[in-house]
Amino acid sequence: MYSYRSGDICEYSYRYSMYKVGPVLSISHGMGIPSVGILLHEVIKLMYHAKVQDPIFFRIGTSGGVGLEGGTVVISEEAVDGLLRPVLELPVLGKIVSRPALLDKKLQRELKLLSEPDELFQTLIGKTMCTTDFYEGQSRMDGAFCDFTETEKMDHLQTLKDNGVVNIEMESLAFAALTHHAGVKAAVVCVTLLDRLKSDQIHYPKEVLEEWQQRPQALVCRYIKKYLLKKGKILNNVDTSCCGAVCLKSPRRFKLVQQESESYD
Repeated sequence: MYSYRSGDICEYSYRYSMYKVGPVLSISHGMGIPSVGILLHEVIKLMYHAKVQDPIFFRIGTSGGVGLEGGTVVISEEAVDGLLRPVLELPVLGKIVSRPALLDKKLQRELKLLSEPDELFQTLIGKTMCTTDFYEGQSRMDGAFCDFTETEKMDHLQTLKDNGVVNIEMESLAFAALTHHAGVKAAVVCVTLLDRLKSDQIHYPKEVLEEWQQRPQALVCRYIKKYLLKKGKILNNVDTSCCGAVCLKSPRRFKLVQQESESYD
């Protein structure tokens, strides 16, 4: 029987919310690469000191579709930046360090196979563009500044579609790059809230949006249940309808912790 801690483990922190049930750790982070980047560094260190092994990381969230209707579930094939490059560029000690933003192909296929044929929405694998800005970086015209025309905007969005981009969000590049650098198996699963080729604004009722946001969670939960059943970690009749996921490889094996805190052995 796994222990269960009720409530938010990080309730006294303003940065994250964290919940744990058995081997499943679910964390809610802020928006953008800096937020998820800080979180990944801290969680990888946490897993190392907890001696957790054999990881699987999932990022679940929302996105804007490119040629996809709202409510579509996208399993990211790879993450690219605003120039369509599958790399995260990070200034380190005054020099640019480039890290490939790669995701586990086998995990993508396994997730896709868990989509149910009678679902009233599409689940697909495609390329995700990750931006560092919500407005201009995503070709929106309703921010404080806009130095391009509607025609230029639509031409750019069409170029993204022609290059295989199916959705846009703000975290996948760092998530893919850091997990790949760590040797951690990872996947990004997002639901689209609108088709950016048709609109910049979301016009769906709150109830619809809330149901859509459950879709990627449900898919990942199916994977977690299947994985834990296979490992003999849970009984077949255990209700796993509300779970997130974790399993982690020792960072030392991937040279993640090159200099340890003096307070640890």
